[in-house]
Amino acid sequence: MGSEANKNLHVLVLTYPTQGHVNPMLQFCKSLSSKGVDTTVAVTKFIFNTFNPKSDASNFIQWDTISDGFDEGGFSAATSIEDYLETMKKAGSKTLIELIQRHQDRGHPIDAVVYDALMPWALDIAKSFNLTAATFFTMPCSVNLIYYYVDRGLVRLPVPEDSYPVCLPSLPPLMPPDMPSFIYVPDSYPQYLYLLLNQMPNIEGADYILVNSIHEFEPLETDAMSKIGPTLLTIGPTIPSYYIDKSNENDKKYELDLFKIEPKEASSTREWLKTKPKGSVIYVSFGSMAKLNTTQMVELAAGLVESNYYFIWVVRASEEEKLPKGFAPEKGLVLRWSSQLEVLSNEAIGSFFTHSGWNSTLESLCLGVPMVAMPQWTDQPTTGKYVADVWKVGVRVKVGEDGIVGKDEIKACVKAVMEGDRAIEFKQNALKWKQLGLGALREGGSSSKHIDEFISGLRDKIIPSV
Repeated sequence: MGSEANKNLHVLVLTYPTQGHVNPMLQFCKSLSSKGVDTTVAVTKFIFNTFNPKSDASNFIQWDTISDGFDEGGFSAATSIEDYLETMKKAGSKTLIELIQRHQDRGHPIDAVVYDALMPWALDIAKSFNLTAATFFTMPCSVNLIYYYVDRGLVRLPVPEDSYPVCLPSLPPLMPPDMPSFIYVPDSYPQYLYLLLNQMPNIEGADYILVNSIHEFEPLETDAMSKIGPTLLTIGPTIPSYYIDKSNENDKKYELDLFKIEPKEASSTREWLKTKPKGSVIYVSFGSMAKLNTTQMVELAAGLVESNYYFIWVVRASEEEKLPKGFAPEKGLVLRWSSQLEVLSNEAIGSFFTHSGWNSTLESLCLGVPMVAMPQWTDQPTTGKYVADVWKVGVRVKVGEDGIVGKDEIKACVKAVMEGDRAIEFKQNALKWKQLGLGALREGGSSSKHIDEFISGLRDKIIPSV
């Protein structure tokens, strides 16, 4: 589809203000802009002022802002989750209306709104302006389906113990540790559960459902989710395009990063990896939010050292005090942050010890890296289930009765993925998913076709004469 046919399309993309939501939606914007669609990315004023992103006229991407009511401090300035969500809905609605009106007044009207599913109030505003509306799910279809089934009453909370395994349409049988944490322990974070369930009630009112997943990764789940509302399109993987086809050197990293990577540290990491044999290094990271307790950090440190493999362990500055005193592993490299895609794509990496966040899991699948899954909360337990039992690209740790994954379990899992009886199977499966994942966004791939279908649908509605 040529850019000439799409030049008048203007899509507003409204992002939920966390790194794990902004970056996937921004990568989707890049896919739209590569096909000639003008795209405006709307973030909260706090996010904009913190990261100061630059508009890119050559790629048709511009930035704008809404308010969440906490322009100076963002989420941390709210008194509670409830306070933040209610204030964001009120302030966000008002400023979103002003944003859409402002673009109309400037002669560059918005034709469609793509909004994060965690911001369902945006749908009513889009429709009040008679705009096409698409809800964007940053989590996989499997997890979205679970929340949908809970919202529709197919799963009763709390789930009775005698109901396990829970068997739901198009999903594998799920035991308690396989369920999203907010479902398994619904009283743990009730407002987060409310937020996630609140994605569902008005979903039928949208024109499109966009999901950051790949049809080939979740064929049954995608087909099932496609029956619950409007046209569903999987558009993943939302990773920088350099890792798809190596064609764009300027798209090798995500736009927003909560933590700075010192150039010297990045350079020394590259040099360190150059000295390591192919497939010999374990990469360990629990993302930007997960917090392990001190006992777990000590067990993880011991397990990694005693496994006797080379490893890179990302330990955020706020978590460093939980490391064993004087921790300086002979075969390990401890970093405060890293360019995860760059590290995972290095041939020295043999496995990824991960919290099973969806973005990290997608990266690992699309780069062909086997995993040790150690889920922490929210959607991660379900993704960990898929890593071990559906995609079969690794193992999932067993948590002790005290809630801790012991060092012996860590050693056993690392060994299983690096050199155990199934290590070759894990690697072969990882490479299979890599080809399917990267192929989805290449010309003729399922996600590439879906993005074209989305643009074509917008064009037919807005510019019927073309």
